[in-house]
Amino acid sequence: MSTATHRSPLTDWTVVVPVVALVALVFSWGRDLPSLAVALVALCLAGAVLAAVHHAEVVAHRVGEPFGSLVLAVAVTVIEVALIVTLLADGGDKTSSLARDTVFAAVMITCNGIVGLSLLVGALRNRVAVFNAEGSGAALATVATLAVLSLVLPTFTTTKPGPEFSTAQLAFAATASLALYGLFVAVQTVRHRDYFLPVATKRIRKEAARAAAAAAAGEEDEHAEPPTARAALISLGLLLVALVAVVGNAKAVSPTIERGVADLGLPYAVVGVIIALLVLAPESLAAGRAARRDRVQTSLNLAYGSAIASIGLTIPAIALATIWLSGPLVLGLEPVHMVLLALTVVVSALTIVPGRATLLQGGVHLVLLAAYLFLAVSP
Repeated sequence: MSTATHRSPLTDWTVVVPVVALVALVFSWGRDLPSLAVALVALCLAGAVLAAVHHAEVVAHRVGEPFGSLVLAVAVTVIEVALIVTLLADGGDKTSSLARDTVFAAVMITCNGIVGLSLLVGALRNRVAVFNAEGSGAALATVATLAVLSLVLPTFTTTKPGPEFSTAQLAFAATASLALYGLFVAVQTVRHRDYFLPVATKRIRKEAARAAAAAAAGEEDEHAEPPTARAALISLGLLLVALVAVVGNAKAVSPTIERGVADLGLPYAVVGVIIALLVLAPESLAAGRAARRDRVQTSLNLAYGSAIASIGLTIPAIALATIWLSGPLVLGLEPVHMVLLALTVVVSALTIVPGRATLLQGGVHLVLLAAYLFLAVSP
């Protein structure tokens, strides 16, 4: 007779950690934290990231691809926008370029960091990482168009001096960004959904065959059975809690980050890079785990979907926020960043077109990310 006891789901770490992180956020919000408190908040932040990845995978398993990737990308980006607007409202003129720095950092981290990591993991496992070139190519084209419209053109427009949009230009960029984002989501989830589904590798086909055999024999297959609708809804709620905790705790430790950046004599743009790294941590972990399971297309959906959402939702939100925010809004990239963006788009196109990649392509993307991070610290 078994004496094993069953733990209550309410005591599982994936439930407890987001709640604890949210409590830490409540007690730390708006306060000048001592070093010990900052360390505790950072620990809660790390735990919330891991919990967010778990719940995102539960939701993704229930709704399937590409909806699962879309849920995580949109949820993270919406809360990221709230964080940017909050910092813009609190920071004064020194944060005039924060939106640009954070959005561009998100583009470089997703298109080079997450993509490079995913291709590297996929190629290490199967020698060649395979994915759907049609879907990934469409996503890359959307990222490139959004980035140029929102981050490159302000440097060259002449209606307003400096790398800024006039009110009419900002309204156009916001409308175009939102329209492109909506069109991409419609194509990804409805009209051409099959372009964004994982390519059937040998391992995926074996898993499908094993699941079909188990179903035919009346056996349970824990890997094939999706969670119930109730479990998925609970995970969706906990995912939102975890993401609020991630971004909120990142905001709570941001004064310490800003002081550290200033003490080290680094450019203020490094703050935007750090914020983007923290906020995109759930997507990075989720993409790495998907690539390890031979689902490189899922990883690319997360990467490019996050980049599209980061621009397509942030620019319209910032455009609305300028109604009550005072001070300049610098969106135009500096020349060195435009060069990195152009190189990223060219390299990404060469990576995506064949529909398969090796260790070399993954390494090239990671080197581009390293170059961006180095130049952010040492411009």
